[in-house]
Amino acid sequence: MALSQVQIIQSLAEALSWFEKELSWGVAPAELNHLTGRIGELYAAMITRGQMALETNQRGYDVISAENERISVKTITSSSHVSFNAKTFELVDRVMVLRVNIDDDNGVSVETLLDNSAAEAMALCRDLGDRLSFGIQTRSRPIKPLEDLIVSAEAQFENLLVRQYENGTITVLIEGHTQAVAKPFLRKIAASVGVDLLNGNSQPKNTRQLGADIIKTINAMTS
Repeated sequence: MALSQVQIIQSLAEALSWFEKELSWGVAPAELNHLTGRIGELYAAMITRGQMALETNQRGYDVISAENERISVKTITSSSHVSFNAKTFELVDRVMVLRVNIDDDNGVSVETLLDNSAAEAMALCRDLGDRLSFGIQTRSRPIKPLEDLIVSAEAQFENLLVRQYENGTITVLIEGHTQAVAKPFLRKIAASVGVDLLNGNSQPKNTRQLGADIIKTINAMTS
């Protein structure tokens, strides 16, 4: 059955939420391969305005894009490589390798490691006979200084300044000096101003969520 884009987005949100719950229960990411794979396929279907293949791993591909490309999707958490079936690779038009990142500051997010045509992807793989192996490379793109971004909101609590940048990043400053880790300070402030540490799904808020709620609460109290 074909899913609408809204249904795909809703399903992706539900899968990510369930992934977060499993992590909060102490389940290791490596034990969630089935859920990780589902997240990747839904994400690929969403960004390509496509549909899931009718069968799981149907003839080597997982998603069909709006442009009728047959896409093989591989999703990892910490693996150093992914493999493709060499016997069915000729049926693939496009390859996407995704990573589900787990970060206390930003929460769970999906990162695109590779999005190439099948021919381009094959050139990047090692031919191991019955399979093609793609090695995960360390991220090499430069990171711009946070200070180059616009400060979208901030709030003062005692000697702590909580600052939110336009990309959502939260920092805590003491007398103008940015603290290396914001979360411990945010928990202290939250306890003082009555901000819940849990989100609507009863899961611990990440740094961005907690910091944003604290800024909103303090500014509402002082306005």
